[in-house]
Amino acid sequence: MKNLKRWLAMAVVLMGILVGAGQVAAQSDIMGGVQSAIKAGSSRDLARYFNSKVEVSINGDNASYSQSQAEMVLRNFFGKNAPVSFSFEHQGGSEDGQKYAIGKYTHKGGRYNVVVRVKRYGDAYKIDTIEFK
Repeated sequence: MKNLKRWLAMAVVLMGILVGAGQVAAQSDIMGGVQSAIKAGSSRDLARYFNSKVEVSINGDNASYSQSQAEMVLRNFFGKNAPVSFSFEHQGGSEDGQKYAIGKYTHKGGRYNVVVRVKRYGDAYKIDTIEFK
């Protein structure tokens, strides 16, 4: 009986570790997908990661949009500023579960600093805010 309790305790700890690792992997997966979509200039692929409402800021003009509206705004942005290169240079998070990534977006006419904030909604991370400044 004593061995059974010890085995159960170890199983519970192991499950906790695996669940935590899965959450970190999910956050990494979304940031990898977001990076690929921005690098390709694909508003359609990027929109797959949007929450139902998304804050979009471009050159200080910011507004809250639905997924489809945000996709159209970013399609217009990518059309006018086609990417030459993009990569995240820093990623982090806060104690409340919000994650962020900061990157550099280069286009023919110049460069933008990009900030992407994701939050956990249910069991998935979704883009809450995206800024091009």
